[in-house]
Parts: sequence; structure tokens; C-alpha cells
Amino acid sequence: MSRKILVGGLIVLTGAALVTVNLLFDRSDAAEVDVEAIQRRDLEAIVSAPGTIQPQLSVDMSASTMGRVTRLAVDEGERVTAGQFLLQIDPENLRALVSRGEASLEAAVSGHAQARVAVETARVSLDVARENLERQAHLWSLRLVSREIYEQAVADVELRETELRAREVDVEGAAQRILQERATLDSARYDLTQVTITSPIDGIVTRRNIEEGETVVIGTMNNPGTVLLTIADFSVLEAEIEVDETDIPAVRLGQPVEIEIDALPGRTYTGRVTEIGNSPIQQNAAAGATQEATNFLVVVVIDGDIPGVRPGFTCTAEITTATRTASLAVPIQATTVREVELDAAGEIVRRTDEAGSGVISRPASASSAPATDGETTSEEREGVFVVRQGRAVFVPVATGIAGERYFEALSGLEEGDLVITGPFEVVRNLDDGDPVDPNEADSDS
Repeated sequence: MSRKILVGGLIVLTGAALVTVNLLFDRSDAAEVDVEAIQRRDLEAIVSAPGTIQPQLSVDMSASTMGRVTRLAVDEGERVTAGQFLLQIDPENLRALVSRGEASLEAAVSGHAQARVAVETARVSLDVARENLERQAHLWSLRLVSREIYEQAVADVELRETELRAREVDVEGAAQRILQERATLDSARYDLTQVTITSPIDGIVTRRNIEEGETVVIGTMNNPGTVLLTIADFSVLEAEIEVDETDIPAVRLGQPVEIEIDALPGRTYTGRVTEIGNSPIQQNAAAGATQEATNFLVVVVIDGDIPGVRPGFTCTAEITTATRTASLAVPIQATTVREVELDAAGEIVRRTDEAGSGVISRPASASSAPATDGETTSEEREGVFVVRQGRAVFVPVATGIAGERYFEALSGLEEGDLVITGPFEVVRNLDDGDPVDPNEADSDS
């Protein structure tokens, strides 16, 4: 009896082992994959780029006259108001030029007066010569004087007319010299006012490059001159960000932006795109041969004030270039590219399994494809693998905007479809129609 029980137990164990082996063998062809059900989600397309914080209005103060700084009334970081005195350059040389200009103007006025007197003298001489000509003409008609005397009187009148015209020209020249000397004097007086430099705007002195006693150099064609002070108005701040050329087509004026400043962590500031550069940012030539990325400048006006901010603070800006509400969302890691066979109508050519169960299998090759009315063509399509009846089915998908984790699916999928999201090695090697063992993972809502 015990022998029979032992034999029966062995038979049961052997059968169980065979069943286990068969089950494992049946499952060996099915790849274990992670899947996620397609849901409707709100998506945002974000362009992220680094940049710096700058005041919208910043003024570099330079001198228009050369000289030594004799007074300096502000320090870096000090708040100033429009019209407030900042510094003064030694005015002695310019005062001497003003005095010289005043003297030259007085001399020109005096010369003009003398020229006018000369005109009056020439006019009186002309009147006397004309009266003499009348007498000589009358005497000549009576033949009481010689012809020589008469002709001399005529010549004397012509001479006096010429002298009058010359004196009138001298008056005009003297008047022009007055205008010239007055313009020179006005220029000297204006230069004298420029030695006293005041603030053009309300703001903060963000840079001071001069000390009392130093000499100011004015700018020339090849020398920009001395930038004495920089005053910035922090009432309106901008973020100047550098956006990669591949993202620029999606950036538009007025798009909302979120900004994080590295020096002020823990807070996010908002703004709007106000300017988009049309030319790439010029990169400084580096010693190496590495090629710099092509970036474009995008200016963002920041909403509100930012206490404690300084020009040049680095920041990271996220521009929302597009939004979608309740759209079919495909996990980014699920997308892949496969070469498919297309019939004359542009549909994917597929075949059923050998058992004729109707399960979609791999795309038919040229040798195994069923007879069609036209030839098939190969083409690469972007899409995802969807689990259907225990197999991975490649479905081409037309995508829209891309969020941080999901793409927008415009066509090809329906809500509730199980798309294969991983593992990466498995998805990379999957073929249309491969058997799979899905493992549905929890997804964020």
C-alpha cells in the first residue's frame, strides 16, 4: 500500500512539474512590459532658457568735456533723483574760454558799429560828389568849364558809389562775425554747464568708475571715453534670456513666463515676452575650435517689484508657448519610430497569425504580404506600441505640443488604450505583433 502511495505521489509531482514547465515555456515568448492607460490631461509646452536680470532703463553717464573731477557727491548703491547733483569737473579752463568768447563778441559788435559809421561816411561822400557833378554838368552845358573837369566829376561819383557798396559789404561781414562769435560764446557757455553733472532719472547708482581728483577723458571715434556712473531705474525689471534656435519658432510676443532667480531662491516671478531678437547673439571667439550654440535674445518684462535684486543676477525662465485642455496625452517615453509597409491607400499592411485568430501580427514583408491591388512602400513613422489581445501593435500617432512628460496625441489613439512605456530595452527591440505580458503602472492624474 505504501509503495502505491509513493508511486502516486511521484506521478502527481511529475505532472505538476510538467504543467509548471509548460506554463513557463508558454510565457517565455511574451516580453514583460510596463503599460499606461491613455488619459485626457491639461498640457503646457514649455521653453526653458537661462538669462540675467537687468533694469529696463539704465543710463551710462559720460563726460562731454575733459578735466579733473573736483567734486563727487554720490557712492555706488546710493539712490538718486532726477536733477540731483552727482559730480563736477574743474571749470577754470572753460570759464576762460567763456571770457575770451565774450571779449571776441564785444570786439565783433564794435567792428560792426565802425562798419556802419563807414557806410554813413561813404554815403555822405557820395552825396557831395553827386552835387558837384550836377554843378559841373551845368557849367559844362554853358561851356564854362573844360570837358576834363566834367569827366573828373563823373568819375568821382562812380568812385564814391563803389566805396559805399564796399562799406555796406563790410557791415554784412561784421554782422556775420557777430553771429559767429555769439555761437562760439554759446558753445563755451554750454560746455561750462556740462562740468556740473546731474542725474537724468530717478534710480540707483549701480556703478561708479571715477574718484575725486581723477581726470575725465572724453570719447572719440576709437575711444568710447570714460563711463563715470551708471544709474538704473529698478521700477521696471527685465529678464534677458538666451533661447536656443530650435525653440525660437514657438516663442511669441505676450506669452506668459515664470522666472526663478538663482540669488533669490524659493520664489517664482511672472512676466511677459516683450521682445524677440531677429539676429543671433554674437558669441565671443574662443581659443578652442568648439562650435558655440546659436541662441537668440528674448526680453521678458517682469511683473511687480523684486526686493534685493541687482543687475546681472542669473535666472532661469520658463516660457509657456502653448496650452491644451483635456487632450489625449501620450507618455514621452512611449514614443518610438518604426519602418512600416504601406499600401497604395497609405494604410499599414498587416497580417493575422497562422492560426487565423484575427490577431494583428507583424507588417507583411514583400515576400509574405498578401496580394494587394498595388505595390507596398516602406516608410518610417512615429508612433507607440499599444497592447491588443496580448500583443504589441504599432500605431502611428500624429503628435501636437509636448509637455514635460506627455505629448499631445492628435490622431491614432483613443482614451483608455494601453500604451507600452518600458522598459526601454524592450521597447527598442519590439516588433509589431510581438506577444507581451503587460504590467500596468500607476499614473499621475
